[in-house]
Amino acid sequence: MTKRLILIFAAALLFQGAALRSQGLTQETFKIGKTLALLEAIYVDSVNISSITEQMIIGTLRNLDPHSVYIPAKEVQEENEPLQGNFEGIGIQFNLLNDTIIIISPIPGGPSEKVGILAGDRIVSIAGEKVTGTGITTTGVQKRLRGPKGTKVDVMVFRKGEKELLDFTITRDKIPVNSLDAAYMVTDKVGYIKLSRFSEQTAGEFAQAVNSLRDLRMENLIIDLRGNSGGYMVPAIQIADELLAGNELIVYLEGRNTSRQDYRSAPSGTLTRARVAVLIDEGSASASEILAGAVQDWDRGVVIGRRSFGKGLVQNRFPLPDGSEIRLTIARYYTPSGRSIQTPYNEGFDKYFQTFYSRYFNGELIHPDSLNLPDSLKAFTIRNKRLVYGGGGISPDIFIPIDTTYYSDYYRDLIRTSTLTNFMLAYTDRNRKEFTRRYRNFETFNREYRIEGSIIEELKAAGEKNGVRFNQEQFDVSAPEIKSVMKALVARDLWDMNEYFKVVNENDDGIGKALDVLNDPLLYEGLLGYRKEER
Repeated sequence: MTKRLILIFAAALLFQGAALRSQGLTQETFKIGKTLALLEAIYVDSVNISSITEQMIIGTLRNLDPHSVYIPAKEVQEENEPLQGNFEGIGIQFNLLNDTIIIISPIPGGPSEKVGILAGDRIVSIAGEKVTGTGITTTGVQKRLRGPKGTKVDVMVFRKGEKELLDFTITRDKIPVNSLDAAYMVTDKVGYIKLSRFSEQTAGEFAQAVNSLRDLRMENLIIDLRGNSGGYMVPAIQIADELLAGNELIVYLEGRNTSRQDYRSAPSGTLTRARVAVLIDEGSASASEILAGAVQDWDRGVVIGRRSFGKGLVQNRFPLPDGSEIRLTIARYYTPSGRSIQTPYNEGFDKYFQTFYSRYFNGELIHPDSLNLPDSLKAFTIRNKRLVYGGGGISPDIFIPIDTTYYSDYYRDLIRTSTLTNFMLAYTDRNRKEFTRRYRNFETFNREYRIEGSIIEELKAAGEKNGVRFNQEQFDVSAPEIKSVMKALVARDLWDMNEYFKVVNENDDGIGKALDVLNDPLLYEGLLGYRKEER
């Protein structure tokens, strides 16, 4: 670059700096832009400014807090879809087995069901492109089948019993992404709802499930938030609103540049008379903790399980010009009693997550006494002044240790290699006609179907093919859990996720304890600190 060009470039930077300062931007902000401009204009070697910019943003955000993040443009849609509650495509649940796309089920009311796609169908080509035996990935299938609402895609399907391949032209449409995994009656009076995340659709899904369960004479409710890492805050507030009386504080936010914002309940909650149990564990975070914290602080229900994750920071989405996005922490949230449940992160990003993973080794997940919280984190519930703690999650009213009785390396390897899920998918597909002939409904299936010795032998052989060596001692330890999951996977492939959870929840300790509490009014009210004369 000539001396004249360098002078022109320097003058341009000075002019740009004056313009930025006139807009109220700081000297530090200008320094970042100037550094990137210098690299692009006069650095000795060619540089990838886009990559350098992304690295700078990622490094900066990582030094702020663990939950302020940068999302590249190509990942924004994938990140947002589960929270926005829908995408546009053909509406199928599928799995890849031996390089073949097997349809687990068409989504009810979706485009594929409307044209006659059936569970067990195999897609062999999409838009004329062969997709069997090509090494296609799940992402590759999604890219080919998803697309704008109203557009069409041709698929060719192999169906057992048909001599020829079947051609379908499917018109894409909006497809809901459910955040509610299961809703059913556990007993004659107790309903169960499991939420996997908090998306735009969650409050509506929850209300619909509650209405359906009340039609079945539900009186009391278990809300399962285990493994629910959160999502949008508003749906959690809307669900808490259904549980609380009018004008009760659900949560409040506050930050350096965010004035305090209070969120209170309306007077028309539909579940204010129901006894409620909320299940949490170390995977319950963010919006899950808002809901559990409101229930606990108002002595409105019994929280059961293990200490939650401890994410008490609120992020807003800020789009960037290239389609990428920053999710920046703008405030902390506090439960009604004033608790911040954010795990400390002052020692940095890595230490923050090490603190979480240390729970698996320090005994906290097995012994409640392993958790020693300082007096500085003490708080008291609003109605009955029960002792609760902030700082690092919601501590349950009843502790349920993590169940390791069925754990073995053999079971872990069956899961890790996808042997168990793929084997059961193929097994169900192979026997689908026999299953549907013998079991007209789930209730009959659940009552009569058993995992027999022959299928266990086939599973062992499938494991050996995938490098999972059979170990009789370890299998004996894990056998009850393996058989339960095998049966649940058959139920899922024949019906839906609701039936999957009906099977795996049959011997669940947390649900068992919740039923003990909900079915005993004196125990329930005693745990919440209500005096005898208040009953």
